[in-house]
Amino acid sequence: MNDIRQTRPTLLYVDDEELACKYFARTVGAEYDVLVARSSDEASAILLQDSARIAVLVTDFRMPGRDGGDLLRQVAQEYPHIIRILVTAYADKDVLLQTVNAGEVFRILEKPLTPAIVRETLHVAFDRYHERALQNQRLMAMGETLAFLAHELNTPLAAIALNARSIENRTDGEQDSGRAHDADGEIAGAARSMRESAQYCISVVSSFWRSVHNGHRRLAGSDPRNEVTANGLISALLDTYPFATTQRTWVQVDVVGDFPVVTQPNCVALVLSSLLSNALRALADVSAPSVRFTVRAEPEPGISICDNGPGIPPEVKASLLTDPITTHAKSGGNGLGLILCNRVMQSCGGGIRIESTPGGGTTVMLDFPPIKDKTHRSY
Repeated sequence: MNDIRQTRPTLLYVDDEELACKYFARTVGAEYDVLVARSSDEASAILLQDSARIAVLVTDFRMPGRDGGDLLRQVAQEYPHIIRILVTAYADKDVLLQTVNAGEVFRILEKPLTPAIVRETLHVAFDRYHERALQNQRLMAMGETLAFLAHELNTPLAAIALNARSIENRTDGEQDSGRAHDADGEIAGAARSMRESAQYCISVVSSFWRSVHNGHRRLAGSDPRNEVTANGLISALLDTYPFATTQRTWVQVDVVGDFPVVTQPNCVALVLSSLLSNALRALADVSAPSVRFTVRAEPEPGISICDNGPGIPPEVKASLLTDPITTHAKSGGNGLGLILCNRVMQSCGGGIRIESTPGGGTTVMLDFPPIKDKTHRSY
């Protein structure tokens, strides 16, 4: 990872005035390789050839043809790894608010340019670029490790699921032929539980790897338009979860107000997957099963998962988040799920609350830290 800063940093400066280009290159040329362009189209051509080595774009706003705002939007979409800085006159500021609010610019430099301010702004911009690069390298290493682990774990898990299915089929055949023994039913039940547990583990490992992989792709651009939201995590979960038979039809989602999940979204996705699994298990013998996800941004952000299952006895509920207690021991539960889920949520600045009564279903609430920017989406 130490090779990120070894090469001479490169920036692209765009201005239709030749003297402005020469002045800028002379001002910062001792520290950076400076590429110059006299128009947005010329800048696009340079980016097409050299985008991999360009870390920072500095562009004037008012230029003939495509203005700097249009160039910034293009770079934000096609080269999101590049840190974007806009040069503008004071009179342009009101016009450029939309560009700033859309996240298409990192900083604004006001004309006439002051060498000290330019150098300071560039130092901050290149620090941001290096920080992103380091994060990307760490995520790439994590992704490669997870891909290896996913393969190493999924292969034996798939074999377990296949062997369990074979045992199920064999015991079912014995029962159909009338040669079944009393123990065959227990064997078939154990095999079914083994297969379902193996399939669930395969799903969790695969979902976690995909989540980290997608998180790496998002971070590579750090594009605010690609933020991870609570509703987005639930949608991704429902798209990938290995539902059995009609289980998908049991699940409903209500979005009162969506919000960004900033901290460890891949881990929050695992929590949601674990809670969905718990709910589906609780509903195995319910005549009209129902699971409802509700997303709220106010008064504080949170996700609730409500099922109409048999509920949890008070003495069990009181210790679910602290002691290794399980109501699914016969189907492979180990009682550690909710404890770990709560620790994950606490590490994100939130926590888990549980409401349940025997015969009245269960609601698990995920609490998230307050949203700094209250401009969330409502539905």
